[in-house]
This record gives sequence, C-alpha cells and structure tokens, in this order.
Amino acid sequence: MAARPLVSVFSLDGTKSGETTLPAVMSAPIRPDIVQFVHTNMNKNHRQAYAVSPWAGKQVTAASWGTGRAVARIPRVGGGGTSRSGQGAYGNMCRGGRMFAPTKTWRKWHRKINLTQRRYAVASALAASAVPALVMARGHKIDDVPEIPLVVDDALEGAKKTSVAKDVLSALGALADVEKAADSKRIRAGKGKARNRRYTLRRGPLVIYKNNDGVEQAFRNLPGVELCCVTRLNLLQLAPGGHVGRFCIWSQGALDELSTIYGEQGKAIPDELMANADLARIINSDEVQSVLNPAKRANKIYLRKKNPLTSIKALAKLDPYAAAARESEQRAEAARSENRAAIVAKKRAVAKSKKAFKAQGKAFYEAVSKQGDVCADGFQVGKF
Repeated sequence: MAARPLVSVFSLDGTKSGETTLPAVMSAPIRPDIVQFVHTNMNKNHRQAYAVSPWAGKQVTAASWGTGRAVARIPRVGGGGTSRSGQGAYGNMCRGGRMFAPTKTWRKWHRKINLTQRRYAVASALAASAVPALVMARGHKIDDVPEIPLVVDDALEGAKKTSVAKDVLSALGALADVEKAADSKRIRAGKGKARNRRYTLRRGPLVIYKNNDGVEQAFRNLPGVELCCVTRLNLLQLAPGGHVGRFCIWSQGALDELSTIYGEQGKAIPDELMANADLARIINSDEVQSVLNPAKRANKIYLRKKNPLTSIKALAKLDPYAAAARESEQRAEAARSENRAAIVAKKRAVAKSKKAFKAQGKAFYEAVSKQGDVCADGFQVGKF
C-alpha cells in the first residue's frame, strides 16, 4: 500500500507544479474478496426482468388418454386426420411443448448490499489504485506515467476540448493506456451483437474530478476513458470486473476532498486486520515462543507389516523351519534354472547327431527291404 505522506501534483504540460498530502484512505487494507463480493452483487442491480410467454408451448388443446392404452400418460393432442393428432403436448420433453421451469419476471433480480461492506470495498479499491504493481497487474499501460497516484492540478477540470484532453494525457504519459483501449475494440462474440452490445472495449483511465467545468465533455469521447465525481465514487468503475487496481487520474481538488469524505469527520476508514502481516516472524519471535508448549517428540515410526506368504523374513519369525525349507527350494530352483541351459544344449546336440545318420539309415532300410523275383530260379516247394 502507498505509505508516502506526500504526492506530486503535475500541471497540464506534465511538469511538477507542487505537492499535496496523500489521503488516509489510500492506506486502507486491500481486501480483494470483499471487493469481488460487493461488485458481483452491485452488478446485478441494473438487470431487467425477462421471461418466456406464459402461454408458450401450451397453445393447443390436449388431454391425457389415461391408463390402459399402453402409452405414456402425457397430454395428447385430440382430433384426427393429421400427424399432429395423438402427439404429446405441454411437457418439456415433447416437441412443441413448454420449457422446463419457465422463467418468470418475479425472479429475485436485485441484491441489497450491506452499507459497511460497500464502503469497505470502495476504500480497498481506492487504496489499490495507489499501488503501481496492482495497476500494472490489471493491464494498464503506465510505463511513462511519472507517479502513481497521478494527480493533476485543478486546471484539468476546466478542459473543454477533446484535443486538449489528448494533449494532457500525452504530456502525462497516460495516452498509451487510452490507445491500448482503442486497439482492443472487437465485435462481441454471441447474441449480444444484435442487442445493442455489438462491440467490446477494454477499460482505460478513470478521471476523477471535483467540479465539472467542462472535463466531462473533454474526456468522454476518448475510448476506454471514464469519468467520475469524487463525491459519487462507484465501485463498478474503481474495480471493473471486481479486480482492484484501476488507473485513476485525480484532480488536486478531488484528491484533497478524499480527506474530507473519509476520516474523523466523514466515513470511517477500515482498520488493518494485522499491524504486522509477517506471520512467520510473529510465531518465531521470542515473546511467542517463550509461552508455547515445548515441541513434541516425533511419533514412533512403525514398519509395515509384511506378509509371511511372500516374505521369507516374516516367515522366519513365525516358523524358522518352513523358512529354511522355502529357501532351500528357492536355491534348488535357481540351480535348476542355471543347469537348464546346459541340459537343453546337450539334448539338442544328441538330436543333431542322430539327424546326421538319418539319411544313411533310410538308404540301408530301403536296401534290405527290397524284395527280388521269387520265381527267378523256378518254383520249388520244400526246397531249403
């Protein structure tokens, strides 16, 4: 948060013309959660009621056929001669029927917001606008801005021409943020194009004044630039989208007016939840540690219970003999697996050696199996 007691005041040509005191509200606690909550509820208060027609999907005469006809009990269109007769009607599951839970105009559209919460959110948004890191994080182009918060003397309120406003913004280094907003103009995605919301545009600077001596007419046509009177600060402008850190350009009179609006005579400034936000330093301080209980010893670490069916060590504690038998079996199995390669190689060698004499054995078998002519020497019975 801004902790400087004085801020610079710049003239319209960008030169420093003086100093003024930073209002106390600029040191209020920044609560993005409250800002987001209040913004969400405030943003609902400009909605207009909408609803479908009460008779939509019901502009037909239909009645249920009842039970006993093996059809659903949904109302059905009467008559005959067309495809429409006998069709389901009224239900949200039917073709041409009404929607489920039709929208009504008496829905709760608007929200009441606690006044203290609203003031807290505005104070937080003002304090965040004085933090350059938050302003840059929100996407504003303030690289050439000499100081945040940017305060201009009261001559700003007397500007009446847009050309003068552009020259002032250029001299103060704030024109880049306006150009960023102008370059962001895009056609909206969705049905809003046909509902007078055709274009979308990023937000540029917020010009805050005390008296409107023409400043509204000068700045209102610049893309992305918004204006607000200091007596009517609006959270929807200070934190668009519920995100703190809007780039604000103050007139000196408007900034000085904050000291009247907030403070002893005006609205209360929220108190800090913690004077020192360094929680680790507080906990580890000697004052806190001296009254705390001593640190407890580390809990005893228990080993995981092992299954004796899968762990030999766990089995040895229960039955050493069974564990020894299992180890012996494992050693034998390892030995068999090591000797298996040699045994397989030996068997393959024997099979290969047998295959080498296979052709010779076939030839011998064919020779001894050949039968000659039994009648070559005549047929003699009983001759041996």
